[in-house]
Amino acid sequence: MSSPASSRRTNTLVITRLPTHFFEPVIQQALRSHFEAYGPLHTWAPIKGLARVIMVYYSEEDAEIAKESNDGLVLGEMREHPDVVLRVYRADPTPLETTETQEHNHYLRPPVNDKNFLISPPGSPPVGWEQIREDPPNATPLAHDLITALRRLEIQEEEESRGPGPNVLLEPEDGVGISVFVEDCDATEPEAPDDPADDWSYGETAPSRLRWRPTPTSMPPVSVMG
Repeated sequence: MSSPASSRRTNTLVITRLPTHFFEPVIQQALRSHFEAYGPLHTWAPIKGLARVIMVYYSEEDAEIAKESNDGLVLGEMREHPDVVLRVYRADPTPLETTETQEHNHYLRPPVNDKNFLISPPGSPPVGWEQIREDPPNATPLAHDLITALRRLEIQEEEESRGPGPNVLLEPEDGVGISVFVEDCDATEPEAPDDPADDWSYGETAPSRLRWRPTPTSMPPVSVMG
């Protein structure tokens, strides 16, 4: 932080030694509105643990006027609290990035995060294998294809529970009015599994006997005569 006696121009000011009750939302909003009357603020950062507020103006002229007008300002008694003297100090200038500064900014920027969207190579990449970019995760809770599949499954379950026959879309009350029925002409009834017993011919072993297996039993004890 700059010295209180320093006259170096800056766009950053610090209010120090603020009482705890000054960090209540209502008082913070009133204090910020007071300093915004000197010019638009870029940043207003209350730090309760250090009992101070850091504010950054867009203009150094606005910050200088706010500093000269409020340093040593005595605030009257509030809620049985003693008088408070505001101490406003100059801090190191905060560079603000604008459109012009972005064009002439030669600082190293972080690389583009592409690794999360690249498919890892296999254990033994074949000849000519190239790494490709995969699609990003779904931004919506459910993908469109998944919603369509779930809807198709729901319709299929409704048809199975309803059974064969037309689907009633509109049924009149008390039997008077217009009825609307929908019937799927292309639908086929499920075929029952073939029963092998229907193809049995006389003189052949019955299919039921082919599936039957006798239960093995233990041999009875045999006495040996000496």
